[in-house]
Amino acid sequence: MMRIVIVFAFFLVIAATTAAFIPLIDGGKGMPKLYDGWFNEQISKQAASAVSRAISAGKTKLEVNFPSVPNVEEVRFGTPLNLKFGKTVVGTDLGIAYKPGSDLSRQLIAYSNIYWAKRIGPAAGGGDCAVLTTEPVNFKDVKKRGSVSRLGVVGSSPNPNKKKETIVCCNPGGEENWDRIRKASGSEGPFIVLNNAYSTTYGLGNKRADYEEAYYVKRISKGWIYRSFPGPWEAYLERPDGKVELLKSYRTKPELRECAELVRTESFKRFAINNDRWTSGFGGRL
Repeated sequence: MMRIVIVFAFFLVIAATTAAFIPLIDGGKGMPKLYDGWFNEQISKQAASAVSRAISAGKTKLEVNFPSVPNVEEVRFGTPLNLKFGKTVVGTDLGIAYKPGSDLSRQLIAYSNIYWAKRIGPAAGGGDCAVLTTEPVNFKDVKKRGSVSRLGVVGSSPNPNKKKETIVCCNPGGEENWDRIRKASGSEGPFIVLNNAYSTTYGLGNKRADYEEAYYVKRISKGWIYRSFPGPWEAYLERPDGKVELLKSYRTKPELRECAELVRTESFKRFAINNDRWTSGFGGRL
């Protein structure tokens, strides 16, 4: 009897260990954990997996959009989370020393997007990956480029020998420019719009039918919107304890105002005015 119990316990441990590792392969399902997802590769794995699935489904023009740093709204002022992310994640991965007044500290979003592009771009295929940006980045600072074949500004000379390279374009601006930028890149490979900060839709994602929103995480009042290809769009409530709760799934892309009203109404119903982001010594929960 004792032997049976021991064997059973052994298999329970193995099963639990396996279950713990499964989410690490593709980042798991649903909203990334706040704010661990920026630090433990959950977001990069989720986004890379979504891109890979979209490419396998025949999608070659993609949009990937999520907060480049944990606290985007406060990036100009600095928070402990952003400082930690810049030093321990972005700086370490790109081989750049994070110092007060450095380009990395002053242009954290721009360099963070290079970090994300480096992590996500190769998932589009086994070929070369070029990262182009409109943001202020000193490319000489980036000592560790991994599988990124080239870094450059949008509009830089294409590589005539790399007709199939993946192009990751960081914050390219208005959607009317995306195809022009893709053509100017000289590549016929996958084209990924990453963390575009400019929107002409005042809604979710883009209004281009040919650009698939492969991975999307957007903060709204009192919550978040999440989508990972080919899954549904999801509206999450962010509770006062910092955890999120799924309120509704949408088979097709919903209107931003619909999701925002749903989450805001539910938040007020449960928590009244006691569900605001707060700061413990500035930067606690942001």
